[in-house]
Amino acid sequence: MTDRELQEQKQKFISVFRSRITREGSENLLNWLCSDQSDFFYAPASTRYHGAENGGLCRHSLNVYECLVDILGRKRMKEVYGISYSDESIAVAALLHDICKVNFYTYETRNVKKDGVWVQAPYFGIDDRLPYGHGEKSVYIVSGFMKLTRDEAFAIRYHMGFSGTEDNNTVGKALEMFPLAFALSVADQEAAYFLEGSAAGNETH
Repeated sequence: MTDRELQEQKQKFISVFRSRITREGSENLLNWLCSDQSDFFYAPASTRYHGAENGGLCRHSLNVYECLVDILGRKRMKEVYGISYSDESIAVAALLHDICKVNFYTYETRNVKKDGVWVQAPYFGIDDRLPYGHGEKSVYIVSGFMKLTRDEAFAIRYHMGFSGTEDNNTVGKALEMFPLAFALSVADQEAAYFLEGSAAGNETH
């Protein structure tokens, strides 16, 4: 991704964030994401699979947001299932579900053989400075800046759905009790598998 594309993507994220998320503490969270203390806008979304490129994390977050808006915008969601969430809750859940990946990846090089010659090739490594799980870490980080509703917290916590490491009964109960969690897990998979072209969209690192 070029520097221009990274900046355009960053501005899109900021625009969506500010137009949808207005609760107390949200601006401080956005300021942190934009600061030198965060690599959110330049980090990859994984080491090898979906979004494994500079800016992949921000792109994935925006993709998930667009997928979640579409999923919850279906007529049957409201009229048949009675499921409806505010624009703010949808943005909070989607844009911030993977905030646990901020300052999580490293840019490294290793020796690989190309055309019979050893060369230095770049790759993404992992440096987990806050080993607090995946979805739960995102909830923890966001909660340090602003309050989450119960639906938002459970959605972010269980956005991996059944592809995470939790007990399936616990995951199933959470998805049943909190439809936003189910919808976010579907949006996350849709973005990873289809928009980002990964056959391993449930990969967390």
